[in-house]
Amino acid sequence: MWRTLRAGPALRGPAAAASSFSFSSSSSGGGSGSLPAAMERAVVRCVPSEPKLSLRFVLPDGSAKHMQRDQAEPLGRALARIATNAAKGRAKAAKKSKKARAEGGAAAAEPAAAAPAVRLFSRDGEAVGEEVPNAAAWQDGAVLQIGEAQYRVERNPPALTELRLPRSLLAGFPVCPTLSAEFAAPQHCLFRWYRERRPAPGDGAEGGGGGAWVEAAAAGERVFTPGNALVGLRLKLRCTPGDGAQRYGPPREVESSGPVEAGPGACTFDARHLYTRRVCGAGRLRAVSYNILADAYAQTEFSRTVLYPYCAPYALELDYRQNLLKKELAGYSADLVCLQEVDRSAFAESLAPALDAFGLEGLFRMKEKQHEGLATFYRRDKLGLLSRHDVAFSEALLSDPAQRELREKLAEFPLVREKVLQRSSVLQVSVLQSATDPSRKICVANTHLYWHPKGGNIRLIQIAIALSHIKHIACDLYPSIPIIFCGDFNSTPSSGAYSFINSGSIAEDHEDWVSNGEEERCNMTLSHPFKLQSACGEPAYTNYVGGFHGCLDYIFIDKNALEVEQVIPLPSHEEVTTHQALPSVSHPSDHIALICDLKWK
Repeated sequence: MWRTLRAGPALRGPAAAASSFSFSSSSSGGGSGSLPAAMERAVVRCVPSEPKLSLRFVLPDGSAKHMQRDQAEPLGRALARIATNAAKGRAKAAKKSKKARAEGGAAAAEPAAAAPAVRLFSRDGEAVGEEVPNAAAWQDGAVLQIGEAQYRVERNPPALTELRLPRSLLAGFPVCPTLSAEFAAPQHCLFRWYRERRPAPGDGAEGGGGGAWVEAAAAGERVFTPGNALVGLRLKLRCTPGDGAQRYGPPREVESSGPVEAGPGACTFDARHLYTRRVCGAGRLRAVSYNILADAYAQTEFSRTVLYPYCAPYALELDYRQNLLKKELAGYSADLVCLQEVDRSAFAESLAPALDAFGLEGLFRMKEKQHEGLATFYRRDKLGLLSRHDVAFSEALLSDPAQRELREKLAEFPLVREKVLQRSSVLQVSVLQSATDPSRKICVANTHLYWHPKGGNIRLIQIAIALSHIKHIACDLYPSIPIIFCGDFNSTPSSGAYSFINSGSIAEDHEDWVSNGEEERCNMTLSHPFKLQSACGEPAYTNYVGGFHGCLDYIFIDKNALEVEQVIPLPSHEEVTTHQALPSVSHPSDHIALICDLKWK
């Protein structure tokens, strides 16, 4: 219990700096989460990048105050303003009291409300000088005294700025909240999950429990997977923000907008999860490459009626597919995840928060002039980010010195050059370092090439740009660093692009140089210095839709530095075609994830 041991008389000006104020506490650690009930709170938000700090507290008369003060302003001015506000509060309270007595027939003269003494004491009980700037004066654990009232200063306490649950909840699928916090981190927050109480027979309630809540999971779990017993009931989450230093801010609660619904049953990835229950050991990496089907392409009339007429409309909705995706990706226990066709909102509001809860850090790169792009995730306790080198193919072709030779060759083919510049494709490149062995670094590239069936010549140019860019990183910036090149290359194993990557060169007479007719012929010889191989081989298909199936996705690895330990089997043809084609109620995309375990040579 906080208690005043000694408090001198009210002092102002220079004399105040010499006064002292002693206090003790029966609790250790302090902080927002352990604030004694006897002392009020004065919450200070002070961020170096902002010119003002904010101060929130409740005056003794019960009025809440929110002040904005310049960080460089002397403390004395802020204290004087607090004194003025307190005096006004006293005057209002006195006026109300006088009015009440007058109405009761006992009016009496009231003395004018005097400004109370206002002082700020440091943690060790010394008065803080009035000349000290606000930014330095208002420290965590200090005590603000307004008259007889005492306030414990909490500087930048953990606070939640956003807390949301997904709109779609499925039994058997993980539920992860989207949260934003200030001066806090999700891994240090406290989570408590509740479910609606199911009404007892005969109590007249329909559906859920009408607001009565029962704890549904052990405290502390950020991710909650509702079981079949919770179908028809809503969920509630209570989150208390923490900063890892035993400080906790005020909790917030959020309720789901709808009840838990029944899941789809067996999914195409269930059997694959049997191979990936555990994270790879030291010296090994599990890599995933997956085109997850952007909502912008799944939710069009053309998609519903022409591309995927066999898929139930609800199974094309983003919320439903995100449920499946989060469970699928979390179950792979991967160290590296390269995704294509990632909606910006899906990354920020769904995938990044969910995969963060499973230990993966996410990076996003938007395509040019599009609403979707690329995402690379890495396991933070095994890998750390050294640098990023993302680039748009069109931008690189125009101005990157590494593309000078290719620019000169393309100058002879203006039609093709213009078509390459019009494409929105980008290359995401991340240089990562082992958390346990700093000498081990790896260059992870992720891309999604031009889609058109007759665009083989454009894809060859895009690959040439990509490999030249990667060469600059892996040969110049980080000499001899191994590379992993993932993506949807929109190229079958018989294509020029696949041959170019695999063999290291492409001849000027390859048929793909004339893939879109003589008008766009652009014969040239290209080469690259890497020794790459497709880690997952050449599956019969990685894309399976009503009108097409074929292998378009690959994880290319540096043969000199990495070798394949195992390839996680793809779903069986029976599983893929259970609902005719992909996507379906049991598979969230029209592509299939590639997964392999790699080890350093």
